[in-house]
Amino acid sequence: MPSDWRDGTFIGRLKTADGPSPFMIRNGQGYDMARIRPTVSMLIADRTFDGGVPIELEAIADDALLSPIDLQCVKAAGVTFAVSALERVIEEQARGDHAKAATVRARLEQALGGNLRSVEPGSERAAQLKDTLIRDGMWSQYLEVAIGPDAEIFTKSPVLSTVGHNAPVGIRSDSTWNNPEPEVVLVADAHGQAVGATLGNDVNLRDFEGRSALLLGKAKDNNASCSLGPMIRLFDDNFTMDDVRAADVAMTITGEDGYVLEGASTMREISRDPAELLRQALSEHHYPDGLVLFCGTLFAPVQDRDEPGQGFTHKVGDTVTISSARLGTLVNPVTTSRDAPAWRFGIADLFRNLASRGLLAA
Repeated sequence: MPSDWRDGTFIGRLKTADGPSPFMIRNGQGYDMARIRPTVSMLIADRTFDGGVPIELEAIADDALLSPIDLQCVKAAGVTFAVSALERVIEEQARGDHAKAATVRARLEQALGGNLRSVEPGSERAAQLKDTLIRDGMWSQYLEVAIGPDAEIFTKSPVLSTVGHNAPVGIRSDSTWNNPEPEVVLVADAHGQAVGATLGNDVNLRDFEGRSALLLGKAKDNNASCSLGPMIRLFDDNFTMDDVRAADVAMTITGEDGYVLEGASTMREISRDPAELLRQALSEHHYPDGLVLFCGTLFAPVQDRDEPGQGFTHKVGDTVTISSARLGTLVNPVTTSRDAPAWRFGIADLFRNLASRGLLAA
């Protein structure tokens, strides 16, 4: 938890002997909220925070923390930072071959220089840059969503498939070029209003997406490929959207082979305001159970891990630690999607469980 956790309101989910239960931390005290509202989406929708059963926070084991969301749709915004935009273009031009990435990166950086970082998406300057790059044969669909009027918004993961703090995250066993994506994640209610934020790891397969953007689904949506947590911090007088806009996110990857990679991302360099990303995610649709939105990442690891020029890729046994001062720390070990615990608890299972506990009577 963040150092000022006693001054905030946090919502999460606990794995109990009876089943998953929403719980809340408020003014430094924990409460089981299952009897008040049996799902996190209901709890957020009604803002019903009174009447929970007090619980001892010290008794909660790390492995009892589930992903802090349940019925919310899981959306993500891509290519929202200049650095990640360049990396997506590199993936595309290298056709997913990490051995070619260094050559492509050097050519692109020489051509673009520092132009992309300062370009406002959808602006006249962006249109002029697009014309120049088209003329030079260097335009890309990733640059279109990086500096064009429309953001890239996609569905990251099915409802109830996300994993929480200390749970393994999975990469496809047939992927040879992949990385974590540490991100701030907005939490919105059924009306599309941002009510809080949490941390997330948008696990990404660079080889799959690099071969074709049409493989985005395979690159992004796999067993255990989306982690969230440790808890949702609700907006209040002490924590607002401005804190999201100013958030710094640190990440450390430690491998069983002694490898260590450290990186940082700051929301101050995002190309589109988080509120604008949420507006575009809503489009003309309605999310009756709310949604969460990954805001994108500045972090794009290029440090060589094994062979020179081949950059970074995960190995089984890595540990990913993502931290932000106002949101806490999310830790996940890395395995393959094949070997991660299978996702078997779906929507029907959840409601059967809630009904058996008498939590749906009201």
